[in-house]
Amino acid sequence: MPRVFIGANRLAGLRSGLMLLLWTCLAACSPKFERPNLTVVGIELQGGNFLQQTFLVKFQVQNPNDRALPVSGLHAELNVGGQRIASGVSNRAFVVPPMGQSEFDMTITANVAMALLQLANRHSDSVDYDVTGAASLNLPFLHDLPFHQTGSFSLGSINH
Repeated sequence: MPRVFIGANRLAGLRSGLMLLLWTCLAACSPKFERPNLTVVGIELQGGNFLQQTFLVKFQVQNPNDRALPVSGLHAELNVGGQRIASGVSNRAFVVPPMGQSEFDMTITANVAMALLQLANRHSDSVDYDVTGAASLNLPFLHDLPFHQTGSFSLGSINH
């Protein structure tokens, strides 16, 4: 029986076609992933001294998917009056259960000069804030989950 040889170009084309078919099948067969929702549920001025202000920011992650959401860390920035006064990073990992939610908090440290200027000029019992940042995820198709939220916190919550 005679042997049939396939040329190198034809073999490369056949491999490319099979890979394309495989990727198409995997994409069609993979379950749909809905973007999780990350929100700030609270912010408290914990106190401090002349050199440093400390805030506790509480976050909630809602996972609308049928598989767990592995969070590997978070970074955040706190702005008051349009000025960045604090930032923080957390590498504390946790997992949000499927179709569930998790809350966690992170301490962030303020730029004292900006914090004092912003808080000294207040004529009310509350301060408006803006928090931005992102959660780092251990997922191959979604690495960062950005967030942005505005709100206010009470100056009466300062611990001395």
